Amino acid sequence: MIEFITSFNGFVLLFLLLIIGATGSLVFRKHDSWANYWNSFFSIISSLWGLIFSVFVFIGSRNLFFSFKNPFFSIFNISFSVDSLAAFFIFVISLIALFCSIYGIGYLKHFYKKYDIGFFGFFYNLFIVGMLLVVTASNGIFFLIAWEIMSVCSYFLVVYDHHDINNVKAGFLYLVMTHIGTSFIIIAFLLLYKFTGSFEYESIRSASLFIPVYIKNLVFLSAFIGFGIKAGVIPFHIWLPSAHPAAPSHVSGLMSGVMIKVGIYMMIRFFLYLLQPIPAWWGLVLLIIGSISAVLGVLYALTEHDIKRLLAYHSIENIGIILLGLGGSLTFLSLGYPNLSLLSLTAALFHTINHAIFKSLLFLSAGSVINQTHTRNMEKYGGLIKYMPQTAIFFLIGSMAISALPPFNGFFSEWLTFQSLFQGIALLDYTAKWIFVISAGALAFTGGLALACFVKAFGLTFLARPRSKEVFLAKESSFSLRFGMGALAILSLLFGIFSGYVSSIIKKIGQDLGLTYNNFSFSNISFHQDLSINNFSFVSGSKVFVLLLGIFVVVWVIIRYIINKNQKITRGDTWDCGTNLKPRMEITATGFARSIITIFKKVLKPSIQQEIEYHDVDSRYLTKSRKVILTVSDIPQDYFYDPFAKIIVIFSRYVANIQSGNINTYILYIFITLLGLLFFVK
Repeated sequence: MIEFITSFNGFVLLFLLLIIGATGSLVFRKHDSWANYWNSFFSIISSLWGLIFSVFVFIGSRNLFFSFKNPFFSIFNISFSVDSLAAFFIFVISLIALFCSIYGIGYLKHFYKKYDIGFFGFFYNLFIVGMLLVVTASNGIFFLIAWEIMSVCSYFLVVYDHHDINNVKAGFLYLVMTHIGTSFIIIAFLLLYKFTGSFEYESIRSASLFIPVYIKNLVFLSAFIGFGIKAGVIPFHIWLPSAHPAAPSHVSGLMSGVMIKVGIYMMIRFFLYLLQPIPAWWGLVLLIIGSISAVLGVLYALTEHDIKRLLAYHSIENIGIILLGLGGSLTFLSLGYPNLSLLSLTAALFHTINHAIFKSLLFLSAGSVINQTHTRNMEKYGGLIKYMPQTAIFFLIGSMAISALPPFNGFFSEWLTFQSLFQGIALLDYTAKWIFVISAGALAFTGGLALACFVKAFGLTFLARPRSKEVFLAKESSFSLRFGMGALAILSLLFGIFSGYVSSIIKKIGQDLGLTYNNFSFSNISFHQDLSINNFSFVSGSKVFVLLLGIFVVVWVIIRYIINKNQKITRGDTWDCGTNLKPRMEITATGFARSIITIFKKVLKPSIQQEIEYHDVDSRYLTKSRKVILTVSDIPQDYFYDPFAKIIVIFSRYVANIQSGNINTYILYIFITLLGLLFFVK
């Protein structure tokens, strides 16, 4: 049985199930419920098989390689390679797809009779196929085909709710940005082909020593831009806050939890596997950009009132945190500290899976709220804990995990990232030391702001009084939605409690990539039941959990049986100073974030717009209503993308003048172009 699972047939079965799910969804497209259940069934079964397949490959330490030669086009072979790194990402993709697909069974029902469910199922299954192909492809051209499948399918999922023009615009922006990224990736592969003569990963790796340094630097910049756009790294992030909220919520969970990590996977594959040895400045650049992405991502999230845009900006923040780990790994490896490189890579990969779990949980929880209230505006929520108590608990767990509060998983991966940065501060020279200091400061600063942001998000959504009539009509989500959220909430806790065991498993990936810590001074880094870093720091997920649980039980017993033993408890209305409490008296999202925005006004450049309605046109003093809108500036968009877009529009208007409608003129254009190309070739 094990031989079959890890064989070529077992590998193909993973994709075959998804393809059956995609084609069957189209067959049943005229029957919404059939298409929904068919799509969900096969995506669930495929995800379960993906988990089994990846676990057996990982445990068996087997590197699988399948290749099909192309007799007509020798440089294009259909090649698959599944090593421990690929198996890890197959596991992450399958894990999140499993619970998002279960969630989707109930979530898609509100699209019945409104949109084509079969159309959704087709692209949903192929989207998962695309992600799996990307992390298993072993040929540059085949990878680009897989990358395009993933990108195009995700585009159609983003614009699925196409009755909203904003979703269509978001999808168009995403499509443009992802193809700009693809063009840079093509440049990287073409440069590698020119100096290695192959698109096969293994051939590129074998010849990487002979690639000139300046070419390697060009490949690094091209690859980082291309994969950074997909990952949503600042300043390439502008598509992400629009596209992720536009998609159905379980697709948002997949995109934010998994798809953007595919960009991280390819960075690891390029920089730690294909292009060794590398210069130290590559890692330092990733540390700087990771710090900027983390800080700006959480600042932009704090200013948001749209719950899904808030979560999307937090994806940018967490990608920045992952880059801190990856940047540290590259820096340590290039400076001769493979043991610390292993530590940093473990931290990056651990946060990759942790973020996938808690961010998917948050998007699914937000989707449940939106499904009941029909709005993404947090100003219209309030008091939902009374109507959706289980969803509130799941969202609270996700909020605590993303805020790095113990004993949940986000705390331990960020703790590992801190330890790797502290080691860099202690060991490296002046310039690198200060970059590590800034990175550690950015990570600490980000953690504090993230906590403030989710105090706002949870408080405005679930606490206080309802601020719209839709809240009074809300009810708890159906079983499939609650199951998907509940399972991810449990995983957020388990991955924290057993963080030592999880880290020890993830460590194997770095070792397989050649990051060993034999014969080096920092040889007692250990991940077993506890996390211990060179006698410098120590933490235990299980002990932290037991300690916190013990404190909770003791406090509860003291309050219940000692303090309140002989006291009579009565319930009454909240004291209101003689005034009826109304929702307008609650703090708003704008009010909560304004003090922080004021502190960082030089960066965020806030602007205030007031809309006032008067009782009498002739009176300036008797106001009927007043609305204050606080907006902030997205620096890359305002100072680069928007001016660049205006230049393109102006240039396009001039170019449009050559469209005379005369066929002879067009033939002349072709002839001139042909002459120019012939001259260039000569």
